Amino acid sequence: MLSDPKTRMKKVILLSLLLIVISAGFSQSQSKSDIKNKVTLFNGKNLDGWYTFVQNRGRDIDPKNVFTVQNGMIRISDEEWGGITSNEEFENYRLIVEFKWGGKTFAPRLENARDSGILLHSVGEDGASNGIWMHSIECQVIEGGTGDFIVVGDGSKDFSITSPVAPGKQGSSYIFQTKGELATINSGRINWFGRDPNWKDVIDFRGSQDVEKPVGEWNKVECVVDGDEITIFLNGILVNHASNVKPSKGRIQIQSEGAEIFFRKVELRPLAKK
Repeated sequence: MLSDPKTRMKKVILLSLLLIVISAGFSQSQSKSDIKNKVTLFNGKNLDGWYTFVQNRGRDIDPKNVFTVQNGMIRISDEEWGGITSNEEFENYRLIVEFKWGGKTFAPRLENARDSGILLHSVGEDGASNGIWMHSIECQVIEGGTGDFIVVGDGSKDFSITSPVAPGKQGSSYIFQTKGELATINSGRINWFGRDPNWKDVIDFRGSQDVEKPVGEWNKVECVVDGDEITIFLNGILVNHASNVKPSKGRIQIQSEGAEIFFRKVELRPLAKK
């Protein structure tokens, strides 16, 4: 039996307060970030430090200009699937990314939720996953689901994460819960704590607890990689956390998946040694 509206509201308020407290604790890791040694992965002028990979084309072959720099922003048209990949590997850092959705979408996702993603700890061959991306651990960027974890692996224990999760699932996916039982996956996903149970893969989807801002407004994603842990903040709210992450370092990829998206900031701050 469903609880009454007042009870549900109390639960939402309590969860929000708990997450604020937890977020404050995690945000202390910011003090460990060596801001003086920050790495600006996007210089506002070009894609120096990155290479492109387009499905069925390969590395640095982008005839449709899916990946360009316009007005100080990275524009990913998403007309073709692929991504940009950092030339370097990274470990122990705070990655700060600011993005907003554009208005264009492309087949086969013309009317689906706008979709992209930030792939961390990317290793191995370009296109090893579905001929498009390197194997990696994804911080999902999608309407209603930004902050989800997805293991973009080969199904082996070489690619896995462990998170505290809620007792129930959303479909086949676990849901992050700060004091939940630990679950380990080497494929599939762990949804962020507030993903709407009635989420639908439709354009302009908005969930009742969404932290992501509406289309056209800027969002800030922070991925804190501390050893074998990853903590994800969206617009200052802790939305997901994983430990025992394998692998624990690698390149960074930003996806093209059928929806126009802009990035005005991609910055990496190394964490100070403990």
